[in-house]
Amino acid sequence: MSVLTETIRPLRRVTMPHKRYSKQEQHIALAGIAFITPAALYVLIFNIFPVLYAFYLSFTDYNPINRNGPQFYGLSGYQTLLTSQQFWNALWVTVQYTLEVVPPAVVLAMGMAVLVNARLRGITFFRALFYLPRIVSLTAVSLIWLWLYSNNGFFNYLLSLIGKGGVAWLTSPAIALHALAVMRIWKALGGNMVFFLAGLQSIPGELYEAAKIDGAGSWSLFRHVTLPGLRPVLVYVATVNLIYIFQSFSEIYIMTAGGPVESTTTVNMLIYNQAFQYNQLGLASATAFLLFAVIFAFAFFNIRLISRRGTAS
Repeated sequence: MSVLTETIRPLRRVTMPHKRYSKQEQHIALAGIAFITPAALYVLIFNIFPVLYAFYLSFTDYNPINRNGPQFYGLSGYQTLLTSQQFWNALWVTVQYTLEVVPPAVVLAMGMAVLVNARLRGITFFRALFYLPRIVSLTAVSLIWLWLYSNNGFFNYLLSLIGKGGVAWLTSPAIALHALAVMRIWKALGGNMVFFLAGLQSIPGELYEAAKIDGAGSWSLFRHVTLPGLRPVLVYVATVNLIYIFQSFSEIYIMTAGGPVESTTTVNMLIYNQAFQYNQLGLASATAFLLFAVIFAFAFFNIRLISRRGTAS
């Protein structure tokens, strides 16, 4: 019989032998499940469930004082927000506050990291000094700066020494948001500096040596060696700062409570007022998810922008 006329025999099905786990392996698996269960329950109860429930509430008109419970209104809450001047004002304040804080906090922290990366005697002291604001809670920092900005505070005292009158740092609609931004930049510098310092120390020294042999100066070294090496850290720090500042609440609640004349009312402050002052939990939930969409869009745009510049350079 030729090869062409030979009947092709069907392949036999090969089954893998069932693996039997020993009692020790089963005990290890059960122990792992036992260890992970509390954390999984915590995330499920205190993270996932509240988010899903808030998403449901965003489609309702819910006043906790009303015994009727949530009343499903569909997209009415979102339509109300998108036509509300108060929401757009709060969003503009949030964007302005973010733009005033994030770029200086990132650029200045990068410069500080370059300075403290030098191998000098006593440089560890300055690293610790610059990082100190990071370990102080935002609430404590807000209370300290609230005193600094008060009418009889330290800043007005310095102005009085040069014959200048006091400034209404937190009670003037034209100044309050900028005063908050200065405090927030000071608070963010230490943490950002540490990330950039770690990035600087991960850049191979051979790159600097090769660039110096080619005649590169200080600016060329920073532009063509340091900055490209720090680009992943820059993307991370800028994105995390953007997300964090967009959600600012504590310092605003403590120092200005959204005033004066809503000049410091961010979206998070608006959510607080809707939920706990006006008992509009459905509208507050819708505002929260709109804020999430805005943060996601800004973060995505920020990552694409920095990455594209890195590719172009």
